[in-house]
Amino acid sequence: MASEAPAGGGGGTEVRMSQLVLPCHTNHRGQLGVGQLLQWIDAAACLSAERHAGCPCVTASMDDIYFEHTISVGQVVNIKAKVNRAFNSSMEVGIQVSHEDLCSGQQWSMCKAYATFVAQGHANAKVKLKPLTPQTEEEKIEHSIAAERRRMRLAHKDTLKDLLTRSPRETELETRDGSMAVPAEKTRVESVELVLPPHANHQGNTFGGQIMAWMENVATIAASRLCHAHPTLTAIEMFHFRGPSQVGDRLVLKAIVNNAFKNSMEVGVCAEAYGQEMSTSRRHINSAFMTFVVLDEEGRPRTLPMVVPEPEDGERRYREASARKKIRLDRKYIVSCRQTEVPLSVPWDQSNKVYLSYNNVSALKTLVAKANWVLAREKEKVRMYTLEEDKFLSFRIEMTVCIPAAQAFSLLSDLQRRHEWDSHYASAELVQQVDDDDVIYHVVSQTLSHENKPQDFVILASRRKPCDKGDPYVVAFRSVTLPTHLPSPGFTRGETLCSGFCIWSESEEMSKVAYYNQATPGYLNYVTTNIVGLSSNFYATFVACEKFLLKNKDDLILRLQDL
Repeated sequence: MASEAPAGGGGGTEVRMSQLVLPCHTNHRGQLGVGQLLQWIDAAACLSAERHAGCPCVTASMDDIYFEHTISVGQVVNIKAKVNRAFNSSMEVGIQVSHEDLCSGQQWSMCKAYATFVAQGHANAKVKLKPLTPQTEEEKIEHSIAAERRRMRLAHKDTLKDLLTRSPRETELETRDGSMAVPAEKTRVESVELVLPPHANHQGNTFGGQIMAWMENVATIAASRLCHAHPTLTAIEMFHFRGPSQVGDRLVLKAIVNNAFKNSMEVGVCAEAYGQEMSTSRRHINSAFMTFVVLDEEGRPRTLPMVVPEPEDGERRYREASARKKIRLDRKYIVSCRQTEVPLSVPWDQSNKVYLSYNNVSALKTLVAKANWVLAREKEKVRMYTLEEDKFLSFRIEMTVCIPAAQAFSLLSDLQRRHEWDSHYASAELVQQVDDDDVIYHVVSQTLSHENKPQDFVILASRRKPCDKGDPYVVAFRSVTLPTHLPSPGFTRGETLCSGFCIWSESEEMSKVAYYNQATPGYLNYVTTNIVGLSSNFYATFVACEKFLLKNKDDLILRLQDL
């Protein structure tokens, strides 16, 4: 059963679905089959997408899904789906799944997912979507971060390719005491399904959730053949649908265990479609990678047998599975954690650069979207706001400056020039130009620590231009750890969790510049001193910032006139 919220804003696309888990939905243990859950998730998300688009929609991709619990027969599954953001012809739908026990009234969170849907008009033509206007704080946060998640999806293949390029080409088999090696070939599964009308939408395209359910089925069989037990699916990696299949198609589903780690295994699954004629060439519909564990009677993961990969392609899949495991851990550790659970300084390397950049920008965007900012001080045109929540005291300082937003963005994102206006900065050394949008600096502060030594920081600066009209320019800062710049005796290593600039264009010549900082203990004294009016340090710093922007704007105009 599904219900829809009234139209208007992000909440206007909300769809709620509740399903009673019956015996026909469960496996041999009386637990809800993940394939059935994926069908319900896809159906709810599709209804939400179509509510916004006003036309049929198809599943384009699904991000990582981590299953936190199993659901038993007789319990109720509650699914909430809502469009977070609409791009040109695609949209991101956020899905939250929980389950409840009707007898005790207890509820548990099951998983959270993000799906991308594409709107299709007549003859499968793409439809330009109307923008979505978020209303609540939660909707504003999800809307803002959706652009970062989209960026991360697009970079996923390159991340895997980079990691494999730096990894050894030789396949090294793990040694495991008391474990027999199983040839990967023995886990291979191939099955065919005929797409019937109940498996498809009103346009005759196969439901994405139905394809996912069939893929989960063959993946479970492949995993069982390795461990000779009933495995539990714990995660599905981000995947993309490469093309549609229709009623009457035959879907060939292939699965094989790519690699078995000590307590988990990765199963690769491929779906191909062909028509009624056997001579028809097969179309690659989708590939997915699923992680399984085998639990003992006490619910602890068992040690798994090793896998011996097939030559060539099998060895490639074996290496890729190891790389994907590292990427999954990075994504789960850096991206899926709540901001308060991420350590201040995360080790930076090539394999996690995309996820650290995502975390850096999304943390700042989340802070910007908070609703409970309170005006603490105002002096002339400089305003200081504070936000108190949990363990953090955050502050925001903003002013309006007569400079185009793009110019302010360019000037404020260069930390090597910050000492020109910020008296707290002594120097900033460019350590690494990661890419066009991300730079790592070693910053030395003028501020002395309680040890009477200057502070230094290793800072990741992430820049983002506006994704849509009304979006700000963003420059986000966070601490990272580099093996080349470890703490030294001459400095006290400082850390910043979340800080940066947002710059909104108010006209061709005017910009609103706002600086945000989620204050860590080293910053608290400076913040509270300014809040209570014992110092005008923040005001002097921002006035200097305005002068810096105006001076360099004029210098740029003079240089252009000289040309």
